[in-house]
Amino acid sequence: MTERAGQIIIALVLAAGAAGVLTGCAKTDEGAGSVRATPPARTIPFELYTHCGIDEARIGSTYFEAETPLSDGSGNPPEGWGNPTQRGTMTLKSETEAVFTDDAGHEVKFRARPGATAVKHVCA
Repeated sequence: MTERAGQIIIALVLAAGAAGVLTGCAKTDEGAGSVRATPPARTIPFELYTHCGIDEARIGSTYFEAETPLSDGSGNPPEGWGNPTQRGTMTLKSETEAVFTDDAGHEVKFRARPGATAVKHVCA
């Protein structure tokens, strides 16, 4: 019976180790500890609101702000951008980072605004 109990314990330990691998846990090369694997980036079609400049984006229920807001200085999108929107794609790099790109070569990096429940300002 002791040998059978030992086999069951070893099987449980091996199963727990395999579960760690399946959930994205892995050892670093130096064996310093467990790390979580980063989920792959996800790209979605996106229509960016540009009417008052490029400053914010809502992706799902998360509000993001541009790392470097863009405007023509009068509260409009810069030259070469559509108005009131610009079609392109949004790549979600992580839960807090996103990048908008389009066929015109524009690229805008966005960061999530923790706790935001609405846009920063309403554009008229």
